[in-house]
Amino acid sequence: MADDDRLYFRQLLSGRDFAADNPVAQQMVNFVYAIGDRRTGECVLVDPAYAIDELVDLVEADGMALNGALATHYHFDHVGGTMMGHTVEGIDRLLERVSVPIHVQRDESPWVERSTGVTRAHLVAHDPGDTVSVGAIDIQLVHTPGHTPGSQCFHVNGRLVAGDTLFLEGCGRTDLPGSDPAQMYDSLQTLAALPASTVVYPGHRYSVASSATIGAITEQNYVFRPTSKQQWLTMFGAN
Repeated sequence: MADDDRLYFRQLLSGRDFAADNPVAQQMVNFVYAIGDRRTGECVLVDPAYAIDELVDLVEADGMALNGALATHYHFDHVGGTMMGHTVEGIDRLLERVSVPIHVQRDESPWVERSTGVTRAHLVAHDPGDTVSVGAIDIQLVHTPGHTPGSQCFHVNGRLVAGDTLFLEGCGRTDLPGSDPAQMYDSLQTLAALPASTVVYPGHRYSVASSATIGAITEQNYVFRPTSKQQWLTMFGAN
């Protein structure tokens, strides 16, 4: 079985595919991703939040068994927690349902602990360039700080799960705790250097389309219009 045939990949939209009756999920339009190996029946969830039991049930209905979770960053709408007066179910509930490792970027680990209450014993801290394997499917962890210190993207079989680093239109905010506009510029350049055919899957549905190639995004997304870091910081450093 070829890698593309073995790859199990689902993009799930909050407020529609799961947590359909949750007004916060409907408003935030988060994407959760399931990535796995069809042959071995193993998968991981990327940024599980809002309705954990529904998400686990969805992958199990596909004949997949959950053996881990990956976090792009610590914000409550991606891993659960309380912010802006809203409490969102996340990895704390996932660990009650199934005992699995939660893979985070090393710089993000203390932020995830504080925001979710999940202890370090349940977190696997990774360095830039690490790989998480699910069966025979390798997921490369790409450290992309800027939105948060440990924001990371996941590169698998020509697909990039970009979290809140890069959207089809725009990029993640850089005016929040832990954000850094200069780091965001560098991270965007890292992603722009990927093969043009790489398909980007963002952390939110902030555009009509749900995915696009990095080639199309770098041509059309306004965050790639500045021709230097200084120009980028002048335009977006205080956004």
